[in-house]
Amino acid sequence: MSANVDMNQRPDPDQVLVDIADYVDSYDITSDEAYDTARNCLIDTLGCGLLALRFPECTKHLGPIVPDTVVANGARVPGTSHVLDPVKAAWDIGAMVRWLDFNDTWLAAEWGHPSDNLGGILAVADWLSRDNISKGKAPLTMRDVLTAMIKAHEVQGVIALENSFNRVGLDHVVLVKVASTAVVTKLLGGSREQIIDALSQAWVDGQSLRTYRHAPNAGSRKSWAAGDATSRAVRLAMMTMKGEMGIPGVLTAPQWGFYDVLFSHTNKDMALKPEGEREFKFTQGYGSYVMENILFKISFPAEFHSQTACECAVKLHPEVRNRLDDIEKIVITTHESAIRIISKVGPLANPADRDHCLQYMVAVGLLFGELTADHYEDAVASDPRIDALRDKMEVRENEAFTRDYFDPEKRGIGNALQIFFKDGSSTDGIEVHFPIGHRERREEGIP
Repeated sequence: MSANVDMNQRPDPDQVLVDIADYVDSYDITSDEAYDTARNCLIDTLGCGLLALRFPECTKHLGPIVPDTVVANGARVPGTSHVLDPVKAAWDIGAMVRWLDFNDTWLAAEWGHPSDNLGGILAVADWLSRDNISKGKAPLTMRDVLTAMIKAHEVQGVIALENSFNRVGLDHVVLVKVASTAVVTKLLGGSREQIIDALSQAWVDGQSLRTYRHAPNAGSRKSWAAGDATSRAVRLAMMTMKGEMGIPGVLTAPQWGFYDVLFSHTNKDMALKPEGEREFKFTQGYGSYVMENILFKISFPAEFHSQTACECAVKLHPEVRNRLDDIEKIVITTHESAIRIISKVGPLANPADRDHCLQYMVAVGLLFGELTADHYEDAVASDPRIDALRDKMEVRENEAFTRDYFDPEKRGIGNALQIFFKDGSSTDGIEVHFPIGHRERREEGIP
């Protein structure tokens, strides 16, 4: 037999798939803190979606693919009159909750917004419940929704702890697709084996590039990418429930699997990782850790690495608002991830570009003493004082902030800000280590 002939022996499912499926299928959530947090997370996420309905750039994407289509017993899109199939409803809900960059956040080796999964969870739960009622059966309960939320948060967040998809150029919405696929398959009545099959489809799918989040291509796709991912999860789950087969070696298959094709290089120089370093790494199993430690984005509709920098800017606003022309320089001290993801100079093309620019957000906070979604629109961005302040900014890394960011016991998101004036004077340096909404400041945010 030729040495280059592939052996056609179907493998056992990859262990990563098995571990997720075992957790989603049978793990019993017993944490009261997780359920309490999930309830607040649900309310917070719906609020983000309803606020997004004020913005035509969001609402123009909502509704059926074919205008005026209404699905009998379909899934409802909150705040609208749309009643859709669960795949498009998941897209709409997911896009709404992500549009303003205001829903919850998870920061680790990878980051993301686990409540993005609510697009698929709410759409499927509503459709299933309405269909059940029409047939005289019991609907799902909100407890079912909260359980699905906790498990989706956990799957997305635990994978993100040690595995950086951004460093190989992939967008974090791959984890939304994976987590949504697992819990939606369970909601649809899928077995452990069907969850494994559906998960394999999520991993083998085409994965989004991050380029729409970064200069010079930052744009509005980042506001609907998670809706697209959770919607795709619903589609894959429903296909699996109709009997579509899985791809058991989707991650580990030599040459053709996810690890070798998409996780094998370093983004910096495209050098190949050694084979033993291409697999996902895990330091803990699945439980309810992520929901218990989730970061609520409460103060500012802004990329999360900037939250404490914006808080510093708002605190300094009273000192600088009448001395803008006297400013010599503005020093922002931050962590490495913020520098890599949201520090940028030069023209900003659109609102999506602006809410991922650390310097823009700090400038707005200094100028106006607040930062709202409206501050990213052209009417405010045309204020020449914003770019004048941006031009005076220096961004530096604080290695202690970076260490705290990766410390699983702290999960810090530290930023510091100090203003220096032309006469040699300066403000005090303002440091904030944890934003409102962090577990360390959770009580400040709950009201």
